[in-house]
Amino acid sequence: MSSPIPSAPATPRLLVSVRDAAEAEIAAARGADLVDAKDPARGALGALPPDAVRAIVAAVAGRAATSAVAGEPADAGALAEAVAAMAATGVEFVKVAVGPALRREHGILARAARAAPGRLIAVLFAEEAPAPEDPAALRAAGFLGAMIDTAGKDGRRLTDHLDGARLAGFAAACRAQGLLSGLAGSLRAEDIAALAAAGPDYLGFRGGLCRGGDRRDSLDPARLTDAVARLRALRRRDAA
Repeated sequence: MSSPIPSAPATPRLLVSVRDAAEAEIAAARGADLVDAKDPARGALGALPPDAVRAIVAAVAGRAATSAVAGEPADAGALAEAVAAMAATGVEFVKVAVGPALRREHGILARAARAAPGRLIAVLFAEEAPAPEDPAALRAAGFLGAMIDTAGKDGRRLTDHLDGARLAGFAAACRAQGLLSGLAGSLRAEDIAALAAAGPDYLGFRGGLCRGGDRRDSLDPARLTDAVARLRALRRRDAA
């Protein structure tokens, strides 16, 4: 399967996390570039049941790329199994949490990457201070990309943990390794312009595009439309 996501776009693309097929339809119809399946009621990287992910893929129907969260397996030995289960749903990409200790376990990471060849994205949490060498380690293990997100959904945002220079350095390190990169973590539409300057391939949203800004509530089509418009305006500016 060829990747519909080009590396190093002039401006980031929009990742929208959805919890069911109805939200996936809204996200795809309103212009999301990547529709990401996860359960917001189960923390930062709560996995949906495989059948729910298959329904999301069917609802998107090729209008956007798709990904699914494989969760945060407590047992590192179960990592590859969790990745394989999500890979079998038909999504283009699988996301999985990779904590500091796990980043040193090359064999475990490589087995996980083989469970979804050319499709696995590592999620590193901002609270755990991703290290400059992490992208190289992930590339060596066979990962396709890496994102930074926030583990805690307590009102603090990505930029409360890492400043613009750190985020730009992460995106540049990923690019140097040939990895896709993404930034997420309680982002709002107003963050788009500033975080686009960091150079990630993707900006990921959930709560900032939900009714009342509550990630456990439903997607708000108006907020989604606004985020898409802001990104498209940046693309027009950069193309001019």
